[in-house]
Amino acid sequence: MSKHERWNALLELLAAAGKVEVEEAATALEVSAATIRRDLDELAEQQLLVRTRGGAVAHGVSYELPLRYKSTRHASEKQRIAAAAADLVTPGEVVGLNGGTTTTEVARALALRFASGRAEATGVASAAPALTVVTNALNIAGELAVRPQIKIVTTGGVARPQTYELVGPLTVGVLSEVVLDVVILGVDGIDPELGVMAHHEDEASISRLFARRSSRVVVVTDSSKMGRRAFARICGLDRIDLLVTDTDISAEATAQLTEAGVKVLTV
Repeated sequence: MSKHERWNALLELLAAAGKVEVEEAATALEVSAATIRRDLDELAEQQLLVRTRGGAVAHGVSYELPLRYKSTRHASEKQRIAAAAADLVTPGEVVGLNGGTTTTEVARALALRFASGRAEATGVASAAPALTVVTNALNIAGELAVRPQIKIVTTGGVARPQTYELVGPLTVGVLSEVVLDVVILGVDGIDPELGVMAHHEDEASISRLFARRSSRVVVVTDSSKMGRRAFARICGLDRIDLLVTDTDISAEATAQLTEAGVKVLTV
Protein backbone atom coordinates (compact mmCIF):
# COMPACT_ATOMS: atom_id res chain seq x y z
CA MET A 1 0.00 0.00 0.00
CA SER A 2 1.42 3.37 -1.04
CA LYS A 3 1.64 6.37 1.27
CA HIS A 4 -1.16 8.12 -0.64
CA GLU A 5 -3.41 5.07 -0.20
CA ARG A 6 -2.57 4.88 3.51
CA TRP A 7 -3.36 8.56 3.98
CA ASN A 8 -6.66 8.13 2.18
CA ALA A 9 -7.51 5.18 4.41
CA LEU A 10 -6.52 7.02 7.60
CA LEU A 11 -8.58 10.07 6.68
CA GLU A 12 -11.52 7.83 5.84
CA LEU A 13 -11.28 6.24 9.30
CA LEU A 14 -11.04 9.68 10.86
CA ALA A 15 -14.05 10.98 8.93
CA ALA A 16 -16.12 7.97 9.98
CA ALA A 17 -15.21 7.80 13.68
CA GLY A 18 -13.81 11.22 14.51
CA LYS A 19 -10.64 9.65 15.88
CA VAL A 20 -8.10 6.99 15.03
CA GLU A 21 -5.81 4.89 17.24
CA VAL A 22 -2.31 3.94 16.09
CA GLU A 23 -2.51 0.25 16.96
CA GLU A 24 -5.99 -0.20 15.48
CA ALA A 25 -4.99 1.60 12.27
CA ALA A 26 -1.81 -0.44 11.98
CA THR A 27 -3.82 -3.67 12.23
CA ALA A 28 -6.47 -2.46 9.76
CA LEU A 29 -3.92 -1.32 7.17
CA GLU A 30 -1.49 -4.19 7.82
CA VAL A 31 1.51 -1.93 8.40
CA SER A 32 3.69 -1.21 11.41
CA ALA A 33 2.68 1.14 14.20
CA ALA A 34 5.79 3.22 13.44
CA THR A 35 4.53 3.77 9.89
CA ILE A 36 1.14 4.91 11.15
CA ARG A 37 2.79 7.30 13.62
CA ARG A 38 4.84 8.86 10.83
CA ASP A 39 1.75 9.16 8.62
CA LEU A 40 -0.25 10.84 11.39
CA ASP A 41 2.61 13.24 12.12
CA GLU A 42 2.79 14.26 8.45
CA LEU A 43 -0.99 14.66 8.19
CA ALA A 44 -0.92 16.79 11.34
CA GLU A 45 1.74 19.02 9.73
CA GLN A 46 -0.72 19.60 6.87
CA GLN A 47 -3.40 20.47 9.47
CA LEU A 48 -5.59 17.59 8.32
CA LEU A 49 -5.90 16.21 11.86
CA VAL A 50 -4.81 16.80 15.45
CA ARG A 51 -2.33 14.38 16.99
CA THR A 52 -3.14 12.88 20.37
CA ARG A 53 -1.39 10.44 22.65
CA GLY A 54 -1.72 7.15 20.82
CA GLY A 55 -3.53 8.45 17.75
CA ALA A 56 -5.30 11.46 16.28
CA VAL A 57 -8.64 13.25 16.24
CA ALA A 58 -10.49 15.30 13.64
CA HIS A 59 -10.39 19.09 13.80
CA GLY A 60 -14.11 19.45 14.35
CA VAL A 61 -17.48 17.69 14.53
CA SER A 62 -18.27 18.24 10.85
CA TYR A 63 -15.06 16.92 9.37
CA GLU A 64 -14.43 17.57 5.70
CA LEU A 65 -11.80 15.75 3.70
CA PRO A 66 -9.85 17.97 1.30
CA LEU A 67 -10.78 17.43 -2.33
CA ARG A 68 -7.55 15.64 -3.20
CA TYR A 69 -8.33 12.94 -0.62
CA LYS A 70 -12.04 12.62 -1.43
CA SER A 71 -11.44 11.90 -5.11
CA THR A 72 -11.09 8.14 -4.61
CA ARG A 73 -14.37 7.73 -2.70
CA HIS A 74 -17.15 6.17 -4.81
CA ALA A 75 -15.02 6.86 -7.91
CA SER A 76 -16.85 4.58 -10.35
CA GLU A 77 -20.27 5.89 -9.25
CA LYS A 78 -19.13 9.49 -9.70
CA GLN A 79 -17.88 8.77 -13.21
CA ARG A 80 -21.21 7.21 -14.23
CA ILE A 81 -23.13 10.09 -12.65
CA ALA A 82 -20.91 12.61 -14.42
CA ALA A 83 -21.36 10.98 -17.83
CA ALA A 84 -25.15 10.98 -17.41
CA ALA A 85 -25.15 14.63 -16.33
CA ALA A 86 -22.98 15.64 -19.29
CA ASP A 87 -25.45 13.98 -21.66
CA LEU A 88 -28.14 16.39 -20.38
CA VAL A 89 -26.24 19.39 -21.74
CA THR A 90 -26.95 20.55 -25.29
CA PRO A 91 -24.52 22.38 -27.58
CA GLY A 92 -24.29 26.13 -27.12
CA GLU A 93 -25.64 26.14 -23.56
CA VAL A 94 -24.17 28.07 -20.64
CA VAL A 95 -23.42 25.64 -17.81
CA GLY A 96 -22.60 26.46 -14.19
CA LEU A 97 -20.40 24.13 -12.12
CA ASN A 98 -19.54 24.51 -8.46
CA GLY A 99 -16.59 22.71 -6.90
CA GLY A 100 -16.31 19.11 -5.73
CA THR A 101 -15.19 15.68 -6.84
CA THR A 102 -18.38 14.83 -8.73
CA THR A 103 -18.59 18.15 -10.57
CA THR A 104 -14.92 17.75 -11.48
CA GLU A 105 -15.86 14.46 -13.13
CA VAL A 106 -18.74 16.27 -14.87
CA ALA A 107 -16.27 18.80 -16.28
CA ARG A 108 -14.13 15.97 -17.66
CA ALA A 109 -17.18 14.28 -19.16
CA LEU A 110 -18.23 17.55 -20.80
CA ALA A 111 -14.75 17.96 -22.26
CA LEU A 112 -15.00 14.50 -23.83
CA ARG A 113 -18.54 15.02 -25.09
CA PHE A 114 -17.72 18.34 -26.71
CA ALA A 115 -14.29 17.32 -27.93
CA SER A 116 -12.76 19.15 -30.87
CA GLY A 117 -14.62 18.33 -34.05
CA ARG A 118 -17.85 17.33 -32.30
CA ALA A 119 -19.27 20.86 -32.38
CA GLU A 120 -19.79 20.90 -36.16
CA ALA A 121 -21.50 17.52 -36.00
CA THR A 122 -24.00 18.91 -33.53
CA GLY A 123 -24.83 21.88 -35.69
CA VAL A 124 -23.05 24.61 -33.75
CA ALA A 125 -21.11 27.07 -35.88
CA SER A 126 -17.36 26.47 -35.62
CA ALA A 127 -16.72 30.15 -34.76
CA ALA A 128 -18.83 29.84 -31.60
CA PRO A 129 -17.87 27.82 -28.55
CA ALA A 130 -19.51 24.42 -28.32
CA LEU A 131 -20.18 25.17 -24.68
CA THR A 132 -19.72 27.93 -22.10
CA VAL A 133 -18.84 26.87 -18.56
CA VAL A 134 -19.07 29.25 -15.61
CA THR A 135 -17.31 27.93 -12.51
CA ASN A 136 -15.92 29.06 -9.18
CA ALA A 137 -13.65 25.98 -8.96
CA LEU A 138 -10.01 26.61 -9.82
CA ASN A 139 -9.25 22.99 -10.65
CA ILE A 140 -12.19 22.75 -13.06
CA ALA A 141 -11.19 26.00 -14.75
CA GLY A 142 -7.63 24.72 -15.08
CA GLU A 143 -8.72 21.46 -16.70
CA LEU A 144 -11.11 23.10 -19.17
CA ALA A 145 -8.96 26.13 -20.02
CA VAL A 146 -6.94 24.04 -22.47
CA ARG A 147 -10.09 22.97 -24.34
CA PRO A 148 -10.49 25.47 -27.20
CA GLN A 149 -14.04 24.34 -27.95
CA ILE A 150 -15.20 25.34 -24.44
CA LYS A 151 -15.41 28.94 -23.27
CA ILE A 152 -14.45 29.23 -19.59
CA VAL A 153 -15.72 31.98 -17.32
CA THR A 154 -14.10 31.93 -13.87
CA THR A 155 -15.44 33.94 -10.97
CA GLY A 156 -13.18 35.98 -8.74
CA GLY A 157 -13.05 35.41 -5.02
CA VAL A 158 -11.00 33.95 -2.19
CA ALA A 159 -9.84 30.36 -2.70
CA ARG A 160 -10.68 27.63 -0.18
CA PRO A 161 -7.73 25.17 -0.21
CA GLN A 162 -9.90 22.19 0.74
CA THR A 163 -12.12 22.37 -2.35
CA TYR A 164 -10.32 24.84 -4.68
CA GLU A 165 -13.53 26.90 -4.72
CA LEU A 166 -13.60 30.69 -4.95
CA VAL A 167 -15.99 32.32 -2.49
CA GLY A 168 -16.87 35.74 -1.14
CA PRO A 169 -18.13 39.10 -2.47
CA LEU A 170 -16.04 39.00 -5.64
CA THR A 171 -17.59 35.66 -6.57
CA VAL A 172 -21.07 37.02 -5.92
CA GLY A 173 -20.34 40.05 -8.11
CA VAL A 174 -19.54 37.94 -11.17
CA LEU A 175 -22.36 35.43 -10.75
CA SER A 176 -24.88 38.24 -10.32
CA GLU A 177 -24.08 39.40 -13.86
CA VAL A 178 -24.49 36.11 -15.73
CA VAL A 179 -27.44 33.99 -16.87
CA LEU A 180 -27.13 30.21 -16.95
CA ASP A 181 -29.09 27.62 -18.89
CA VAL A 182 -28.29 24.87 -16.41
CA VAL A 183 -26.26 24.56 -13.23
CA ILE A 184 -24.85 21.23 -12.10
CA LEU A 185 -24.26 21.24 -8.36
CA GLY A 186 -22.28 18.95 -6.14
CA VAL A 187 -23.54 18.83 -2.54
CA ASP A 188 -22.52 17.38 0.84
CA GLY A 189 -25.95 16.30 2.00
CA ILE A 190 -29.58 15.85 0.93
CA ASP A 191 -32.41 15.88 3.45
CA PRO A 192 -36.09 15.49 2.46
CA GLU A 193 -37.08 18.35 4.78
CA LEU A 194 -34.14 20.74 4.60
CA GLY A 195 -33.07 20.26 0.99
CA VAL A 196 -29.48 20.21 -0.22
CA MET A 197 -26.57 21.31 1.94
CA ALA A 198 -22.83 22.04 2.06
CA HIS A 199 -20.33 21.85 4.89
CA HIS A 200 -19.48 25.56 4.78
CA GLU A 201 -21.75 28.60 4.65
CA ASP A 202 -19.62 30.49 2.12
CA GLU A 203 -19.73 27.61 -0.37
CA ALA A 204 -23.45 27.14 0.26
CA SER A 205 -24.19 30.79 -0.50
CA ILE A 206 -22.34 30.60 -3.83
CA SER A 207 -24.12 27.38 -4.80
CA ARG A 208 -27.43 29.02 -3.86
CA LEU A 209 -26.63 31.93 -6.18
CA PHE A 210 -25.69 29.50 -8.95
CA ALA A 211 -29.18 27.99 -8.60
CA ARG A 212 -30.86 31.40 -8.68
CA ARG A 213 -29.07 32.39 -11.89
CA SER A 214 -30.00 29.18 -13.75
CA SER A 215 -33.08 28.01 -15.61
CA ARG A 216 -32.47 24.36 -14.64
CA VAL A 217 -30.85 22.97 -11.50
CA VAL A 218 -29.28 19.51 -11.58
CA VAL A 219 -27.76 17.97 -8.45
CA VAL A 220 -25.11 15.27 -8.90
CA THR A 221 -24.12 13.09 -5.95
CA ASP A 222 -23.60 9.48 -4.99
CA SER A 223 -26.24 7.83 -2.84
CA SER A 224 -24.12 8.03 0.32
CA LYS A 225 -25.21 11.68 0.68
CA MET A 226 -28.90 10.77 0.91
CA GLY A 227 -30.37 11.51 4.32
CA ARG A 228 -27.15 13.21 5.39
CA ARG A 229 -27.19 16.72 6.81
CA ALA A 230 -24.42 19.30 6.58
CA PHE A 231 -23.96 22.66 8.30
CA ALA A 232 -25.18 25.11 5.66
CA ARG A 233 -28.36 24.92 3.57
CA ILE A 234 -28.12 25.64 -0.15
CA CYS A 235 -31.78 25.48 -1.14
CA GLY A 236 -34.94 23.45 -0.76
CA LEU A 237 -35.86 20.49 -2.92
CA ASP A 238 -38.46 22.65 -4.65
CA ARG A 239 -35.62 24.43 -6.47
CA ILE A 240 -34.10 21.17 -7.76
CA ASP A 241 -35.25 19.90 -11.15
CA LEU A 242 -33.24 16.68 -11.35
CA LEU A 243 -31.05 14.52 -9.14
CA VAL A 244 -28.51 12.24 -10.83
CA THR A 245 -27.24 9.52 -8.50
CA ASP A 246 -26.28 5.85 -8.41
CA THR A 247 -28.53 2.82 -8.19
CA ASP A 248 -27.83 2.26 -4.49
CA ILE A 249 -30.30 5.00 -3.55
CA SER A 250 -33.07 3.53 -1.42
CA ALA A 251 -36.66 3.25 -2.60
CA GLU A 252 -37.71 5.37 0.38
CA ALA A 253 -35.33 8.20 -0.55
CA THR A 254 -36.45 8.06 -4.17
CA ALA A 255 -40.10 8.28 -3.10
CA GLN A 256 -39.39 11.26 -0.84
CA LEU A 257 -37.59 13.13 -3.60
CA THR A 258 -40.27 12.34 -6.17
CA GLU A 259 -42.97 13.53 -3.78
CA ALA A 260 -41.06 16.80 -3.42
CA GLY A 261 -41.11 17.25 -7.19
CA VAL A 262 -37.53 16.19 -7.90
CA LYS A 263 -36.96 13.87 -10.83
CA VAL A 264 -34.45 11.13 -10.02
CA LEU A 265 -32.11 9.62 -12.60
CA THR A 266 -30.13 6.58 -11.42
CA VAL A 267 -27.10 5.26 -13.27
